[in-house]
Amino acid sequence: MATRLLEQYKWTKDGRKWVFYTWIPTLNGKRKKYTSKAYKTKNEALAAEREFSLQIGNIPEDKNMTFKELYTAYYTYQEDKVKPTTLKTYRDRIKYMQLLDNIKLKDLSVKHYELWRKEINKADISTAYKNDIQKFIKIVLNWGSKMYDFDFRSFYNKITKFINHNELKKEMDFYTLEEFKQFISCENDLKFKCLYETLYYCGLRRGEARALTWNDINFEEKQLRVNKNVVQIGNDNSNTYTVTTPKTKSSIRTIPIAETLLNDLKMLFEKEKKNYGFKKSWYIFGSDIPITNSRLRDRKNQICKKAEIKEIRIHDFRHSCASLLINNGANITIVAKYLGHTKIDETLNTYSHMYKNKLNDVVDTINKLI
Repeated sequence: MATRLLEQYKWTKDGRKWVFYTWIPTLNGKRKKYTSKAYKTKNEALAAEREFSLQIGNIPEDKNMTFKELYTAYYTYQEDKVKPTTLKTYRDRIKYMQLLDNIKLKDLSVKHYELWRKEINKADISTAYKNDIQKFIKIVLNWGSKMYDFDFRSFYNKITKFINHNELKKEMDFYTLEEFKQFISCENDLKFKCLYETLYYCGLRRGEARALTWNDINFEEKQLRVNKNVVQIGNDNSNTYTVTTPKTKSSIRTIPIAETLLNDLKMLFEKEKKNYGFKKSWYIFGSDIPITNSRLRDRKNQICKKAEIKEIRIHDFRHSCASLLINNGANITIVAKYLGHTKIDETLNTYSHMYKNKLNDVVDTINKLI
């Protein structure tokens, strides 16, 4: 292996200009040149080169490698490179790829693809998810091509998007302010009351809310800081978890706290301080460990029944927050920043149907002007 400085016209905008390259064996017994992505410094390239050397040594070189073996190798390669949530996504897709498991990569053909496509079409999952799985299969195969010089062109040429013109777009579920007040009026536990108010008024993702500690609350400035995410490992009842960074860089944000929630958080803080061993590093909605997904969900369902109101998912509290902001005239840029979206397009794509309701307001404004 060796490192080298790229020609200046190949430097990236953020100054990445060093790469390493090597020759790796392919399944036909030949060798193929591999060039890494660019790094900012030579030391970074050298460190990546050492890591690559270790990884490449763990990859099977069997000429009869199956799709399952390739997938497993890809998963192992990615384990220390992606977030636990991404790895969970990989694991969740395994059951939809099992039809390809025992097929040797050198034999992978159009017939295999057509059979897989026929079977996946029977699965009770959305068309969008089918396309996500198909895209992921291509990612795994591309990795195999890069490592072993496979030729999957005949397979790729038959891959087309899943389309279902009869599929109805799922309605977005949310609580209006009146419905949320009906829901929260039946919650008599202060900690859970603060939890659901945080989800509704702040629009946090479930993992973001679970990750909040008392250090993240600034009572003087009336602000809440989102800077981490809790991912549960195992089933929803498990107390095993890991703390990661939020979904994107834009998800790291500081947002104002509504007065109602602020007052309840103050009361909860005073109550929690009396607990033995209390620290500000404790999780607000837990103790020294965060609340589990199952407890969060089960309590929500209990309150729904008690309040005689429709059940919505935990993530729908976030949609409810967006609806509350949009329907009360909040600017799209502000909504995107408040929710921690990377781009305004993400907000528009998700909530464009809500903004359509504001078109009449635009016409009314024009009518007043003329």
